[in-house]
Amino acid sequence: MSRLQGLLFALATVVLVVVSTYYFMRPWLPALKSDRAAIDHSIWWSLLVTGLVFIATNLVLAWLTWRFQDREGARAAHWHDNTKLEWTWTAATAAIMFVFMFHALGLWADINKEPPPGALLIEVTGQQFAWNVRYPGKDGMLGRTDHKLASQENPTGIDPADPASGDDQRLLNNIVFVKDRPVRVQLRSMDVLHSFFLPNFRVMQDAVPGMTVQIWFTPTELTDPAKPLEIACAEHCGLGHYRMRGFVHVVNAADFDARVTELSQ
Repeated sequence: MSRLQGLLFALATVVLVVVSTYYFMRPWLPALKSDRAAIDHSIWWSLLVTGLVFIATNLVLAWLTWRFQDREGARAAHWHDNTKLEWTWTAATAAIMFVFMFHALGLWADINKEPPPGALLIEVTGQQFAWNVRYPGKDGMLGRTDHKLASQENPTGIDPADPASGDDQRLLNNIVFVKDRPVRVQLRSMDVLHSFFLPNFRVMQDAVPGMTVQIWFTPTELTDPAKPLEIACAEHCGLGHYRMRGFVHVVNAADFDARVTELSQ
Protein backbone atom coordinates (compact mmCIF):
# COMPACT_ATOMS: atom_id res chain seq x y z
CA MET A 1 0.00 0.00 0.00
CA SER A 2 1.43 3.37 -1.02
CA ARG A 3 1.88 6.25 1.42
CA LEU A 4 -1.10 8.11 -0.05
CA GLN A 5 -3.30 5.01 0.02
CA GLY A 6 -2.32 4.29 3.61
CA LEU A 7 -3.05 7.85 4.69
CA LEU A 8 -6.44 7.93 2.93
CA PHE A 9 -7.44 4.53 4.36
CA ALA A 10 -6.46 5.62 7.88
CA LEU A 11 -8.41 8.87 7.57
CA ALA A 12 -11.47 7.06 6.19
CA THR A 13 -11.36 4.61 9.11
CA VAL A 14 -11.18 7.43 11.66
CA VAL A 15 -14.13 9.19 9.98
CA LEU A 16 -16.12 5.94 10.09
CA VAL A 17 -15.44 5.59 13.82
CA VAL A 18 -16.42 9.20 14.58
CA VAL A 19 -19.64 9.10 12.53
CA SER A 20 -20.70 5.69 13.89
CA THR A 21 -20.03 6.74 17.49
CA TYR A 22 -22.00 9.96 17.03
CA TYR A 23 -25.10 8.22 15.68
CA PHE A 24 -25.03 5.39 18.22
CA MET A 25 -24.74 7.87 21.09
CA ARG A 26 -27.91 9.64 20.00
CA PRO A 27 -31.24 8.42 21.48
CA TRP A 28 -32.72 6.00 18.94
CA LEU A 29 -35.10 3.90 21.05
CA PRO A 30 -38.70 5.14 21.29
CA ALA A 31 -39.61 6.79 24.60
CA LEU A 32 -40.08 4.21 27.37
CA LYS A 33 -43.61 4.11 28.83
CA SER A 34 -43.41 1.03 31.07
CA ASP A 35 -41.48 -0.52 33.94
CA ARG A 36 -39.15 -2.43 31.62
CA ALA A 37 -36.22 -0.01 31.95
CA ALA A 38 -33.94 -3.00 32.61
CA ILE A 39 -34.23 -3.92 28.91
CA ASP A 40 -32.92 -0.49 27.91
CA HIS A 41 -30.07 -0.77 30.41
CA SER A 42 -29.12 -4.17 28.99
CA ILE A 43 -29.13 -2.82 25.43
CA TRP A 44 -26.97 0.18 26.35
CA TRP A 45 -24.43 -1.94 28.23
CA SER A 46 -24.17 -4.24 25.19
CA LEU A 47 -23.69 -1.24 22.90
CA LEU A 48 -21.11 0.28 25.26
CA VAL A 49 -18.93 -2.83 25.36
CA THR A 50 -19.21 -3.68 21.67
CA GLY A 51 -18.84 0.01 20.77
CA LEU A 52 -15.59 0.33 22.72
CA VAL A 53 -14.23 -2.79 21.02
CA PHE A 54 -15.30 -1.41 17.64
CA ILE A 55 -13.62 1.94 18.29
CA ALA A 56 -10.41 0.38 19.65
CA THR A 57 -9.96 -2.15 16.84
CA ASN A 58 -10.64 0.37 14.08
CA LEU A 59 -8.32 2.98 15.56
CA VAL A 60 -5.57 0.36 15.82
CA LEU A 61 -6.28 -0.60 12.19
CA ALA A 62 -6.01 3.08 11.14
CA TRP A 63 -2.72 3.51 13.03
CA LEU A 64 -1.21 0.33 11.58
CA THR A 65 -2.25 1.37 8.07
CA TRP A 66 -0.57 4.75 8.49
CA ARG A 67 2.47 3.51 10.44
CA PHE A 68 3.50 0.58 8.25
CA GLN A 69 3.22 2.07 4.79
CA ASP A 70 5.26 0.90 1.86
CA ARG A 71 8.68 2.57 1.75
CA GLU A 72 11.91 1.98 -0.12
CA GLY A 73 14.01 -0.78 1.37
CA ALA A 74 11.25 -1.96 3.74
CA ARG A 75 10.89 -5.70 4.28
CA ALA A 76 7.71 -7.37 5.50
CA ALA A 77 7.86 -9.47 8.66
CA HIS A 78 5.20 -11.90 9.81
CA TRP A 79 4.56 -14.66 12.31
CA HIS A 80 2.19 -17.57 12.01
CA ASP A 81 0.68 -17.89 15.47
CA ASN A 82 0.90 -17.00 19.13
CA THR A 83 -0.96 -19.54 21.24
CA LYS A 84 -0.83 -17.48 24.42
CA LEU A 85 -2.29 -14.40 22.69
CA GLU A 86 -5.05 -16.43 21.02
CA TRP A 87 -6.03 -18.08 24.32
CA THR A 88 -6.04 -14.68 26.01
CA TRP A 89 -8.42 -12.94 23.63
CA THR A 90 -10.62 -16.06 23.37
CA ALA A 91 -10.93 -16.30 27.16
CA ALA A 92 -11.60 -12.56 27.51
CA THR A 93 -14.31 -12.67 24.85
CA ALA A 94 -15.90 -15.76 26.42
CA ALA A 95 -15.92 -14.13 29.86
CA ILE A 96 -17.68 -11.03 28.51
CA MET A 97 -20.23 -13.18 26.66
CA PHE A 98 -20.92 -15.24 29.79
CA VAL A 99 -21.61 -12.05 31.76
CA PHE A 100 -24.05 -10.90 29.08
CA MET A 101 -25.68 -14.33 28.92
CA PHE A 102 -26.28 -14.72 32.67
CA HIS A 103 -27.56 -11.14 32.89
CA ALA A 104 -29.96 -11.83 30.00
CA LEU A 105 -31.20 -15.05 31.61
CA GLY A 106 -31.91 -13.18 34.85
CA LEU A 107 -33.72 -10.42 32.97
CA TRP A 108 -35.77 -12.99 31.03
CA ALA A 109 -36.77 -14.75 34.25
CA ASP A 110 -37.80 -11.44 35.83
CA ILE A 111 -39.93 -10.45 32.83
CA ASN A 112 -41.67 -13.84 32.74
CA LYS A 113 -42.39 -14.27 36.44
CA GLU A 114 -46.00 -14.40 37.63
CA PRO A 115 -47.85 -11.05 37.44
CA PRO A 116 -48.80 -9.40 40.73
CA PRO A 117 -52.32 -9.84 42.12
CA GLY A 118 -54.83 -7.37 40.79
CA ALA A 119 -53.26 -7.12 37.35
CA LEU A 120 -55.67 -5.97 34.64
CA LEU A 121 -56.67 -8.97 32.49
CA ILE A 122 -56.84 -8.45 28.72
CA GLU A 123 -57.13 -10.96 25.90
CA VAL A 124 -55.51 -10.05 22.57
CA THR A 125 -56.10 -12.26 19.54
CA GLY A 126 -54.18 -11.72 16.33
CA GLN A 127 -55.99 -12.20 13.06
CA GLN A 128 -55.13 -11.45 9.44
CA PHE A 129 -54.94 -8.43 9.63
CA ALA A 130 -56.30 -7.03 12.91
CA TRP A 131 -55.97 -7.16 16.68
CA ASN A 132 -59.06 -8.36 18.55
CA VAL A 133 -59.04 -7.13 22.15
CA ARG A 134 -61.36 -8.38 24.89
CA TYR A 135 -61.88 -7.22 28.48
CA PRO A 136 -63.76 -9.14 31.16
CA GLY A 137 -66.84 -7.50 32.61
CA LYS A 138 -67.62 -6.91 36.26
CA ASP A 139 -67.31 -10.63 37.00
CA GLY A 140 -63.59 -10.39 36.18
CA MET A 141 -63.78 -13.49 33.97
CA LEU A 142 -63.43 -13.91 30.23
CA GLY A 143 -66.07 -16.03 28.59
CA ARG A 144 -65.25 -19.33 26.91
CA THR A 145 -64.21 -19.35 23.27
CA ASP A 146 -64.54 -22.05 20.61
CA HIS A 147 -63.00 -21.78 17.16
CA LYS A 148 -66.06 -23.55 15.74
CA LEU A 149 -68.17 -20.53 16.70
CA ALA A 150 -65.93 -18.04 14.89
CA SER A 151 -67.63 -15.89 12.28
CA GLN A 152 -67.31 -12.44 10.75
CA GLU A 153 -69.42 -11.00 13.57
CA ASN A 154 -67.70 -13.14 16.21
CA PRO A 155 -64.10 -13.51 14.97
CA THR A 156 -62.67 -14.95 18.20
CA GLY A 157 -65.47 -17.51 18.66
CA ILE A 158 -66.88 -16.26 21.95
CA ASP A 159 -69.50 -18.72 23.29
CA PRO A 160 -72.71 -16.75 23.96
CA ALA A 161 -74.00 -19.64 26.07
CA ASP A 162 -71.28 -19.06 28.66
CA PRO A 163 -72.63 -16.71 31.37
CA ALA A 164 -69.15 -15.21 31.82
CA SER A 165 -69.12 -13.89 28.23
CA GLY A 166 -72.25 -11.78 28.53
CA ASP A 167 -70.51 -8.71 29.95
CA ASP A 168 -67.22 -9.02 28.06
CA GLN A 169 -66.24 -5.91 26.10
CA ARG A 170 -64.61 -6.21 22.68
CA LEU A 171 -62.41 -3.67 20.92
CA LEU A 172 -60.82 -3.76 17.48
CA ASN A 173 -57.28 -2.47 16.97
CA ASN A 174 -57.44 -0.49 20.21
CA ILE A 175 -56.25 -1.35 23.68
CA VAL A 176 -56.59 0.61 26.92
CA PHE A 177 -54.20 0.37 29.89
CA VAL A 178 -54.36 1.98 33.31
CA LYS A 179 -51.38 4.06 34.40
CA ASP A 180 -49.30 2.35 37.12
CA ARG A 181 -51.52 -0.76 37.15
CA PRO A 182 -49.92 -4.04 36.02
CA VAL A 183 -51.57 -5.50 32.93
CA ARG A 184 -51.73 -9.20 32.12
CA VAL A 185 -52.19 -9.97 28.43
CA GLN A 186 -53.34 -13.38 27.24
CA LEU A 187 -52.07 -13.54 23.68
CA ARG A 188 -53.58 -15.79 21.00
CA SER A 189 -53.73 -16.15 17.22
CA MET A 190 -56.64 -17.23 15.04
CA ASP A 191 -54.74 -18.14 11.91
CA VAL A 192 -50.99 -17.67 11.38
CA LEU A 193 -48.01 -16.57 13.44
CA HIS A 194 -48.23 -12.92 14.52
CA SER A 195 -46.01 -10.87 16.84
CA PHE A 196 -47.56 -8.47 19.34
CA PHE A 197 -45.21 -5.48 19.39
CA LEU A 198 -45.53 -2.45 21.67
CA PRO A 199 -42.32 -0.48 21.03
CA ASN A 200 -42.83 2.10 23.78
CA PHE A 201 -43.43 -0.62 26.38
CA ARG A 202 -40.51 -2.87 25.29
CA VAL A 203 -42.97 -5.70 24.64
CA MET A 204 -42.68 -8.09 21.71
CA GLN A 205 -44.20 -11.56 21.92
CA ASP A 206 -45.24 -14.04 19.24
CA ALA A 207 -48.90 -15.00 19.04
CA VAL A 208 -48.88 -18.69 18.13
CA PRO A 209 -51.89 -20.54 16.70
CA GLY A 210 -53.22 -23.11 19.18
CA MET A 211 -51.45 -21.55 22.17
CA THR A 212 -52.23 -18.92 24.79
CA VAL A 213 -49.11 -16.98 25.78
CA GLN A 214 -49.14 -14.72 28.84
CA ILE A 215 -47.12 -11.53 29.22
CA TRP A 216 -47.32 -8.73 31.75
CA PHE A 217 -45.87 -5.29 32.41
CA THR A 218 -46.83 -1.99 34.03
CA PRO A 219 -47.56 1.18 32.00
CA THR A 220 -46.02 4.20 33.74
CA GLU A 221 -47.09 7.23 31.68
CA LEU A 222 -50.36 8.57 30.31
CA THR A 223 -50.76 8.93 26.54
CA ASP A 224 -51.99 11.97 24.68
CA PRO A 225 -55.62 11.23 23.62
CA ALA A 226 -54.86 12.77 20.24
CA LYS A 227 -51.64 10.77 19.77
CA PRO A 228 -52.06 7.18 20.98
CA LEU A 229 -49.10 4.83 20.83
CA GLU A 230 -48.76 2.05 18.28
CA ILE A 231 -49.53 -1.65 18.26
CA ALA A 232 -47.59 -3.34 15.47
CA CYS A 233 -47.20 -6.86 14.14
CA ALA A 234 -43.50 -7.72 14.04
CA GLU A 235 -43.96 -11.00 12.16
CA HIS A 236 -44.71 -11.11 8.44
CA CYS A 237 -48.19 -12.62 8.39
CA GLY A 238 -49.39 -12.19 4.82
CA LEU A 239 -50.03 -9.62 2.11
CA GLY A 240 -51.84 -7.28 4.52
CA HIS A 241 -49.12 -7.38 7.18
CA TYR A 242 -48.25 -3.71 6.62
CA ARG A 243 -51.71 -2.58 7.76
CA MET A 244 -51.97 -4.78 10.85
CA ARG A 245 -51.60 -2.03 13.40
CA GLY A 246 -53.59 -0.60 16.29
CA PHE A 247 -53.44 2.00 19.02
CA VAL A 248 -52.59 2.02 22.73
CA HIS A 249 -54.30 4.37 25.18
CA VAL A 250 -53.00 4.75 28.74
CA VAL A 251 -55.49 6.47 31.04
CA ASN A 252 -56.07 7.10 34.73
CA ALA A 253 -58.09 4.52 36.65
CA ALA A 254 -61.08 6.89 36.92
CA ASP A 255 -61.27 7.17 33.10
CA PHE A 256 -60.74 3.52 32.25
CA ASP A 257 -64.32 2.21 32.05
CA ALA A 258 -65.54 5.18 30.02
CA ARG A 259 -62.62 4.90 27.59
CA VAL A 260 -63.11 1.17 27.02
CA THR A 261 -66.85 1.67 26.47
CA GLU A 262 -66.19 4.51 24.03
CA LEU A 263 -63.72 2.50 21.95
CA SER A 264 -65.84 -0.65 21.99
CA GLN A 265 -68.58 1.22 20.17
